[in-house]
Amino acid sequence: MNKAAFYKITYGIYVVTAGQNGKFNGQIANTMFQVTSAPATVAISINKENYTHELIKLSNKFAVSFLAEAAPMTFIGTFGFKCGRNIDKLKNVKIKIGATKVPIVLDYAIAYLEAELISELDCGTHTIFVGRIVDADVLSQEEPMTYAYYHKVKGGKAPKNAPTYMKEELAAKSEQAAPAAPYVCSVCGYVYDPAKGDPDGGIAPGIRFEDIPDSWVCPVCGADKSKFEKEQ
Repeated sequence: MNKAAFYKITYGIYVVTAGQNGKFNGQIANTMFQVTSAPATVAISINKENYTHELIKLSNKFAVSFLAEAAPMTFIGTFGFKCGRNIDKLKNVKIKIGATKVPIVLDYAIAYLEAELISELDCGTHTIFVGRIVDADVLSQEEPMTYAYYHKVKGGKAPKNAPTYMKEELAAKSEQAAPAAPYVCSVCGYVYDPAKGDPDGGIAPGIRFEDIPDSWVCPVCGADKSKFEKEQ
Protein backbone atom coordinates (compact mmCIF):
# COMPACT_ATOMS: atom_id res chain seq x y z
CA MET A 1 0.00 0.00 0.00
CA ASN A 2 1.35 3.41 -0.97
CA LYS A 3 0.67 5.59 2.08
CA ALA A 4 1.75 8.66 0.12
CA ALA A 5 -1.82 8.67 -1.20
CA PHE A 6 -3.00 9.86 2.23
CA TYR A 7 -1.07 13.09 1.76
CA LYS A 8 -3.38 13.94 -1.14
CA ILE A 9 -6.40 14.20 1.18
CA THR A 10 -7.21 17.85 1.85
CA TYR A 11 -7.54 19.22 5.39
CA GLY A 12 -7.66 22.51 7.24
CA ILE A 13 -5.92 23.61 10.45
CA TYR A 14 -8.19 24.36 13.40
CA VAL A 15 -8.10 24.99 17.14
CA VAL A 16 -10.72 22.89 18.94
CA THR A 17 -11.65 24.10 22.43
CA ALA A 18 -13.79 22.44 25.08
CA GLY A 19 -14.53 22.34 28.80
CA GLN A 20 -16.70 23.66 31.60
CA ASN A 21 -16.61 24.80 35.24
CA GLY A 22 -13.25 26.50 34.83
CA LYS A 23 -11.57 23.55 33.12
CA PHE A 24 -10.83 24.53 29.53
CA ASN A 25 -8.34 23.49 26.89
CA GLY A 26 -7.65 23.72 23.20
CA GLN A 27 -5.74 21.69 20.65
CA ILE A 28 -4.80 21.74 16.99
CA ALA A 29 -6.97 19.53 14.80
CA ASN A 30 -6.98 18.93 11.08
CA THR A 31 -9.87 16.52 10.77
CA MET A 32 -13.10 18.54 10.81
CA PHE A 33 -15.84 18.41 8.21
CA GLN A 34 -19.48 19.29 7.70
CA VAL A 35 -21.81 16.31 7.92
CA THR A 36 -25.23 17.83 7.15
CA SER A 37 -26.66 21.28 6.39
CA ALA A 38 -30.16 20.97 7.86
CA PRO A 39 -29.65 20.75 10.73
CA ALA A 40 -26.08 21.97 10.42
CA THR A 41 -23.70 19.40 11.90
CA VAL A 42 -19.93 18.87 11.84
CA ALA A 43 -17.61 16.05 12.89
CA ILE A 44 -14.14 16.21 14.47
CA SER A 45 -11.62 13.46 15.19
CA ILE A 46 -9.83 13.70 18.56
CA ASN A 47 -7.23 11.39 20.09
CA LYS A 48 -8.46 9.69 23.27
CA GLU A 49 -5.24 10.57 25.13
CA ASN A 50 -5.71 14.30 24.61
CA TYR A 51 -7.04 16.52 27.40
CA THR A 52 -9.49 18.10 24.94
CA HIS A 53 -11.04 14.66 24.37
CA GLU A 54 -11.65 14.35 28.10
CA LEU A 55 -13.29 17.79 28.24
CA ILE A 56 -15.56 17.15 25.25
CA LYS A 57 -16.79 13.95 26.93
CA LEU A 58 -17.32 15.90 30.15
CA SER A 59 -19.14 18.90 28.71
CA ASN A 60 -20.81 17.51 25.54
CA LYS A 61 -19.84 20.61 23.57
CA PHE A 62 -16.92 22.09 21.64
CA ALA A 63 -15.86 25.08 19.57
CA VAL A 64 -13.71 25.21 16.44
CA SER A 65 -11.61 28.19 15.31
CA PHE A 66 -10.43 28.23 11.68
CA LEU A 67 -6.81 29.42 11.47
CA ALA A 68 -5.44 31.86 8.89
CA GLU A 69 -2.27 31.26 6.90
CA ALA A 70 -0.67 34.02 8.97
CA ALA A 71 -0.82 31.98 12.18
CA PRO A 72 2.81 31.60 13.36
CA MET A 73 4.32 28.22 14.12
CA THR A 74 4.86 29.17 17.77
CA PHE A 75 1.09 29.61 18.12
CA ILE A 76 0.37 26.30 16.40
CA GLY A 77 3.05 24.62 18.48
CA THR A 78 1.44 25.70 21.74
CA PHE A 79 -1.87 24.11 20.84
CA GLY A 80 -0.43 21.18 18.89
CA PHE A 81 2.64 19.96 20.77
CA LYS A 82 2.04 20.89 24.42
CA CYS A 83 -0.27 19.29 26.95
CA GLY A 84 -3.14 21.24 28.50
CA ARG A 85 -2.82 19.16 31.65
CA ASN A 86 0.54 20.83 32.27
CA ILE A 87 0.01 24.41 31.02
CA ASP A 88 -2.85 26.85 30.47
CA LYS A 89 -2.81 27.15 26.68
CA LEU A 90 -5.42 29.92 26.73
CA LYS A 91 -3.58 32.13 29.24
CA ASN A 92 -2.09 34.61 26.76
CA VAL A 93 -4.55 34.09 23.92
CA LYS A 94 -7.39 36.39 22.89
CA ILE A 95 -10.67 34.54 23.39
CA LYS A 96 -14.37 35.15 23.80
CA ILE A 97 -16.94 33.09 25.66
CA GLY A 98 -19.46 31.70 23.22
CA ALA A 99 -23.09 30.64 23.42
CA THR A 100 -21.99 27.23 24.74
CA LYS A 101 -19.87 28.93 27.47
CA VAL A 102 -16.75 27.47 25.83
CA PRO A 103 -13.85 29.87 25.14
CA ILE A 104 -13.44 30.55 21.42
CA VAL A 105 -9.89 31.30 20.23
CA LEU A 106 -9.83 34.58 18.27
CA ASP A 107 -6.09 35.04 17.67
CA TYR A 108 -5.30 34.27 14.01
CA ALA A 109 -8.86 32.95 13.53
CA ILE A 110 -10.83 33.79 10.38
CA ALA A 111 -14.05 32.08 11.50
CA TYR A 112 -15.45 29.91 14.26
CA LEU A 113 -18.33 27.63 15.09
CA GLU A 114 -19.79 26.17 18.26
CA ALA A 115 -21.43 22.80 18.58
CA GLU A 116 -23.35 20.66 21.02
CA LEU A 117 -22.47 16.97 20.95
CA ILE A 118 -25.16 14.74 19.45
CA SER A 119 -23.23 11.56 18.60
CA GLU A 120 -19.84 9.91 18.79
CA LEU A 121 -18.06 7.01 17.13
CA ASP A 122 -15.28 4.97 18.72
CA CYS A 123 -12.42 4.61 16.21
CA GLY A 124 -9.80 2.90 18.35
CA THR A 125 -7.18 5.55 19.13
CA HIS A 126 -9.61 8.37 18.27
CA THR A 127 -13.23 9.33 18.77
CA ILE A 128 -15.25 11.03 16.07
CA PHE A 129 -17.51 13.58 17.74
CA VAL A 130 -20.54 14.84 15.80
CA GLY A 131 -21.97 18.16 16.93
CA ARG A 132 -24.99 20.28 16.06
CA ILE A 133 -23.98 23.86 15.25
CA VAL A 134 -25.46 26.41 17.66
CA ASP A 135 -23.50 29.46 16.52
CA ALA A 136 -20.93 30.48 13.91
CA ASP A 137 -19.36 33.65 12.52
CA VAL A 138 -16.76 34.96 10.07
CA LEU A 139 -14.00 37.08 11.60
CA SER A 140 -11.73 37.82 8.64
CA GLN A 141 -11.44 37.47 4.88
CA GLU A 142 -7.87 36.16 5.14
CA GLU A 143 -6.97 32.88 3.49
CA PRO A 144 -7.56 29.79 5.67
CA MET A 145 -4.55 27.66 6.43
CA THR A 146 -4.72 24.26 4.77
CA TYR A 147 -2.84 21.18 5.91
CA ALA A 148 -0.82 21.30 2.68
CA TYR A 149 0.20 24.91 3.38
CA TYR A 150 1.14 23.97 6.94
CA HIS A 151 3.43 21.23 5.64
CA LYS A 152 4.93 22.76 2.50
CA VAL A 153 5.19 26.45 3.45
CA LYS A 154 5.36 26.39 7.24
CA GLY A 155 7.39 23.18 7.41
CA GLY A 156 5.05 21.71 10.02
CA LYS A 157 4.61 18.08 11.01
CA ALA A 158 1.74 16.04 12.40
CA PRO A 159 1.82 15.41 16.18
CA LYS A 160 1.93 11.73 17.18
CA ASN A 161 -1.66 11.99 18.44
CA ALA A 162 -2.98 13.41 15.16
CA PRO A 163 -5.27 11.16 13.09
CA THR A 164 -3.01 11.79 10.07
CA TYR A 165 0.29 10.90 11.82
CA MET A 166 2.40 8.19 10.19
CA LYS A 167 5.74 6.90 11.49
CA GLU A 168 7.11 7.03 7.97
CA GLU A 169 6.40 10.76 7.70
CA LEU A 170 9.99 11.91 8.14
CA ALA A 171 11.05 9.55 5.37
CA ALA A 172 8.34 10.72 2.97
CA LYS A 173 10.51 13.14 1.03
CA SER A 174 8.58 12.94 -2.23
CA GLU A 175 6.33 15.77 -1.02
CA GLN A 176 9.11 18.22 -0.22
CA ALA A 177 12.44 19.41 -1.49
CA ALA A 178 15.65 17.98 -0.10
CA PRO A 179 18.01 20.92 0.50
CA ALA A 180 21.51 20.47 1.86
CA ALA A 181 21.88 19.90 5.60
CA PRO A 182 18.28 20.00 6.86
CA TYR A 183 17.91 19.44 10.61
CA VAL A 184 15.02 17.75 12.40
CA CYS A 185 13.60 18.56 15.83
CA SER A 186 13.77 15.35 17.87
CA VAL A 187 10.78 16.49 19.95
CA CYS A 188 8.12 17.35 17.36
CA GLY A 189 9.61 16.42 13.97
CA TYR A 190 9.82 19.97 12.58
CA VAL A 191 12.37 20.15 9.75
CA TYR A 192 14.54 23.26 9.50
CA ASP A 193 15.02 23.88 5.78
CA PRO A 194 17.94 26.26 5.09
CA ALA A 195 16.37 27.28 1.80
CA LYS A 196 13.28 28.56 3.64
CA GLY A 197 14.79 29.62 6.94
CA ASP A 198 12.44 30.59 9.76
CA PRO A 199 11.08 34.06 8.90
CA ASP A 200 8.76 34.06 11.92
CA GLY A 201 11.78 33.45 14.15
CA GLY A 202 13.99 36.02 12.45
CA ILE A 203 16.05 33.51 10.44
CA ALA A 204 16.26 34.51 6.79
CA PRO A 205 16.22 31.97 3.94
CA GLY A 206 19.68 30.69 3.09
CA ILE A 207 20.98 30.51 6.67
CA ARG A 208 22.63 27.20 7.50
CA PHE A 209 21.43 25.49 10.67
CA GLU A 210 24.97 25.65 12.07
CA ASP A 211 24.90 29.44 11.75
CA ILE A 212 21.64 29.96 13.64
CA PRO A 213 22.14 31.60 17.08
CA ASP A 214 22.12 29.11 19.98
CA SER A 215 19.25 31.09 21.51
CA TRP A 216 16.95 30.07 18.62
CA VAL A 217 14.25 27.53 19.49
CA CYS A 218 12.01 25.24 17.47
CA PRO A 219 9.18 27.35 16.01
CA VAL A 220 6.69 24.55 16.60
CA CYS A 221 7.34 23.14 20.07
CA GLY A 222 9.90 25.55 21.54
CA ALA A 223 12.65 22.94 21.95
CA ASP A 224 16.24 24.19 22.21
CA LYS A 225 18.50 24.17 19.15
CA SER A 226 20.44 21.34 20.82
CA LYS A 227 17.42 19.06 20.35
CA PHE A 228 17.88 19.13 16.56
CA GLU A 229 19.60 16.36 14.63
CA LYS A 230 20.88 16.30 11.06
CA GLU A 231 18.35 14.56 8.83
CA GLN A 232 19.67 11.26 7.53
